[in-house]
Amino acid sequence: MTVSPRPDWPAIGVFAVTSVALSWLVALPLWLRGLGLADPFLGLTAAAMMFTPALGVVAALLVQRRTHGRRGARVVLRELGMWPLRPAARTIWMCVAVIVAAPLLIALGLVGVGALGLATFDVVGFSGFAQTLQAAVPPGTPLPPIALLALVQVAMIPIGAVINAPFAFGEELGWRGFLLPALRPLGVWPALLISGAFWGFWHSPLILLGYNFLEPNAFGVLMMVMACVFFGILLGWTRLRTASVWPAVFAHGAFNASAGLGALVVAAGSATPAPVLAGPLGLIMWVVFAIVIGVLALTGQFRADRLDARLGPDPVRAAPVPTV
Repeated sequence: MTVSPRPDWPAIGVFAVTSVALSWLVALPLWLRGLGLADPFLGLTAAAMMFTPALGVVAALLVQRRTHGRRGARVVLRELGMWPLRPAARTIWMCVAVIVAAPLLIALGLVGVGALGLATFDVVGFSGFAQTLQAAVPPGTPLPPIALLALVQVAMIPIGAVINAPFAFGEELGWRGFLLPALRPLGVWPALLISGAFWGFWHSPLILLGYNFLEPNAFGVLMMVMACVFFGILLGWTRLRTASVWPAVFAHGAFNASAGLGALVVAAGSATPAPVLAGPLGLIMWVVFAIVIGVLALTGQFRADRLDARLGPDPVRAAPVPTV
């Protein structure tokens, strides 16, 4: 595959404008109704928004077709990391690994929340979970053993990752399928940071309603940008390591499926910490992400020779060595 020595800025620009404009268009009914997080269509709107980056990719590909000529479907699928899976074993095992890793990351964040005394957890009796279930059914309704129900909830996370995958694909096709490789000529770290920051900014229509952080303001948007930079580095690493978008898709889906683990293990009567600190994308999770990123960096996982050459060379490392 021939790699451009510089980013295709016209295609990147069209992708950026299209994805953001469509996200606001999809979210517009929420703003017009003025119900905020209480809007009954909030979940449906958030799910629909997840497909707008994929539509942005379509717009970018149309620009590339006009500027670079027509390319075959196999070339486009390969450049977006959709197909082929080569080497297949590495990609498949990476998908399995990220589905397991996502709830572990959330769990590490909860350990930090508990260690700081921000919340109390009950991982034996699951008293908070039991209280929630009892409030949701008529009084006196018999319930199965709470520990069994909690175990079923945890066991459902891989299934949730698969169920979430089509929605996560709508986003990941844009962020890690198109944008990250498109920015790769800038270097590995600039591409990871910029693509992650834009991913966070794209969430603005929902964040400004109080989604995720209960901060409907610029601070909430900044929180989302930073959270997506941290998480985006990890998702981007799977893309750069395998040249496939699918590990990022399943990691994204598994993370969303794991986001409710805190509600499962919280103790009845526990304080409710601010999501800015203790939410799935809050400050404590940033520390967890940073630790994992640090381990990957220290073990050389971001070195150019560890990344898949099909995504293009690091322009710094790949520069020709002067000869005398």
